Amino acid sequence: MARERHTAEVATLRQVDVLMARGRQVGDAVRTIGVTEVTYYRWRNEYGGLRGDRVKRLKELETENADGQ
Repeated sequence: MARERHTAEVATLRQVDVLMARGRQVGDAVRTIGVTEVTYYRWRNEYGGLRGDRVKRLKELETENADGQ
């Protein structure tokens, strides 16, 4: 289930990028998507340059590291 959630975050980032490319301001674009600006910037910081398969691998590694501690 976590994979779908993070993949959705990456898809949401892409939607905001498309809206901004069409001339919308960041605030308007994130409101259209239904998240806050803070959430958008947090997701962008964490997942901005990743594709769906990379997000999955990142989460697997985080889970593996958490289990090992």
